Amino acid sequence: MKPNPEREPGLLEGLLEDGRPALQLTAVGLLVSGAFALFLSARREFLPHDVAFLGMSAEQLCALAECRVVYFMFHDRVAYGGSLIAVAVLYLWLTAFPLRRGLAWAWWALALSGLLGFASFLSYLGYGYLDSWHGAATLALLPIYIIGMARSRSRATVSTVAWLTSPDGRAAPRLRRLGRWGLLSTGLGMMAAGSAVLFLGTTDVFVAEDLAYMGVTRDTLDRVNPRLIPLIAHDRAGFGGGLTTAGMLVSLCAWYAPPSRSFYQAVLVAGVAGFGCAIVVHYLAGYTNVVHLAPAFAGAALFTVSMLLEAVAAGVTRPQLRPDATSTAG
Repeated sequence: MKPNPEREPGLLEGLLEDGRPALQLTAVGLLVSGAFALFLSARREFLPHDVAFLGMSAEQLCALAECRVVYFMFHDRVAYGGSLIAVAVLYLWLTAFPLRRGLAWAWWALALSGLLGFASFLSYLGYGYLDSWHGAATLALLPIYIIGMARSRSRATVSTVAWLTSPDGRAAPRLRRLGRWGLLSTGLGMMAAGSAVLFLGTTDVFVAEDLAYMGVTRDTLDRVNPRLIPLIAHDRAGFGGGLTTAGMLVSLCAWYAPPSRSFYQAVLVAGVAGFGCAIVVHYLAGYTNVVHLAPAFAGAALFTVSMLLEAVAAGVTRPQLRPDATSTAG
């Protein structure tokens, strides 16, 4: 019997397939990391390397300012966890639907957001605290992500026109177009806010409302523990990077993705996770300054109105809306 000249794929090649399983594993890793951040914050516990760095536990630090410094730290960590969950959900949707169909814009959305997300880890150079667990998680996920992107590149060959500017998008009902423009604006606003928080984490760290909430000054924090501000700055920069990455994904999806049930579900879950964690944690911590919360409420309101407009438009044109139908707009 003549042997088959074709090379039989190995186990790893078979598991990786076209790269999407590796990207989905990256998304699951982000999802678990975000959930873990929420879990630890709910238990009001620092990670072991945080305690080692500070030389203090969360319980010991609670003696300062009626525990408001600890609450402040956990409010950043909960918001960061929510942003990771939002990114993970959008990654799962991108790989399961548009990238599966070979749409090039989906690959670029994963590439650009991944570059931004992984690069934001380097912000520690600005505040001087190298989070060993964060670094280990980054080093573990980065090769998986790179392999997934490399193997999926050849699949992403279908060039598409942005849905908002495509014939389908221009012919869509006005409510749907308004909703989609609102969603795009939400994503751009998230990017702007995340960039500001990321910059803040590597420079001043606090705004006036932060110090007023905690009831302390920077000098007080430095006297209590000179390593406290670098640790807080790490949390701030991490949230800023996560929020910016999520905003980029929302913007690109709003611009390119055609209407589909899976798209609305993914964006809705991501929005509830991101805005929900960021807003609810402020009330749990008692940090309810109106000026501080205004951008979050504005973003959440715009997101909600945008999704409602799209939902109403989908109900009006239901016969034309097939779940995840292939479109020339991608």
